[in-house]
Amino acid sequence: MKAILMLEDKRSFQGEALGVSGEAIGEVILNTAVVGYQEMLTDPANTGKILVLTYPLIGNYGVSPKFNESKQVWASGLVIKEQSRIYSNWQAKASFADFIKDKNLLTISEVDTRTLAVHLRQKGEMPGIISTQCFETKELLSKIESFRKNKPESLLPEISVTKPKKLGKEKAKLRIAILDLGITNSIIRQLETLGCSIWLLPYNTSPQEILRLKPGGLIISNGPEEDRGLKEVVNNVKALINKLPILGISTGHQVLALTLGAKLNKMKLGHRGVNYPIQNPASYKGEITVQNHIFTVDADSLSKIKEVKITAFNLNDRSVEEMESRKLKFIGAQYYPASPGFNEVNNIFKKFLHLIKKE
Repeated sequence: MKAILMLEDKRSFQGEALGVSGEAIGEVILNTAVVGYQEMLTDPANTGKILVLTYPLIGNYGVSPKFNESKQVWASGLVIKEQSRIYSNWQAKASFADFIKDKNLLTISEVDTRTLAVHLRQKGEMPGIISTQCFETKELLSKIESFRKNKPESLLPEISVTKPKKLGKEKAKLRIAILDLGITNSIIRQLETLGCSIWLLPYNTSPQEILRLKPGGLIISNGPEEDRGLKEVVNNVKALINKLPILGISTGHQVLALTLGAKLNKMKLGHRGVNYPIQNPASYKGEITVQNHIFTVDADSLSKIKEVKITAFNLNDRSVEEMESRKLKFIGAQYYPASPGFNEVNNIFKKFLHLIKKE
């Protein structure tokens, strides 16, 4: 079945639809990771996005429910070069083709993703549409324009839990509250590995309700950026600064920065992949990180805030990757704190638990 990807700047790419027909519209973003297609598609931070995978062969290790980062696929569409005809992995439960058909995900293959990637690097991320029904440039551009003008008020009510949910060990010594902006299963697993009990809370939970639970610390999770519902989150978090230890992850990191009065900058092309190098300026220690964002915290505005220290920069563009304040009791990490291995925990969580125990 023929399909087309049309970008807002009138650049189009022809291909073949896989699994389902129809139309999908959203911001077109790149991810340069070699593996992880299932995790990316089920990451709530990619809600409503058209995801372009730059690795040319997709599906060669199949899919398994254990690798889902959430309850569903959140991306609106997928663009790939080629679908693997076979899959081989001892953990696989189904094929990539079965997965996208089961999730009703509009996918366009046989696209020159190298040329598409170069185009987006030069022009920046932009809205686009995948269609198997319409191939007229004028009509497709009209739909993109309508999408830009009529974006939803907020995606967070759909993504976040609707009521508090208990996870982890019931009688654990340490209780962590999580403001769910789009938390991923891999982060929850690391907290459970540390022996924490978890209160997973709706994104708009009031500061009074959070403090009433008496958690040892609060995590503001990763999730979609540029969401209008984040204003409410920022206002709620303001009342919690210095009241209890807080860890902000990716979008949660940005929420913390806005709470403090810092500014955000929008990059031309987001950091989306698994090989972004960061460095601690104090120790010169480097680390390779997983990232999925287009906004960064403005370093100049952050440096003017007392008691806040930048603890890591991106080595490629010097954007802020970590910040902390012992006095204000928080840590912010722009990257995803991925597990370094089976049943292992990212150091940022150990650092956060150390901050909690000092209280």
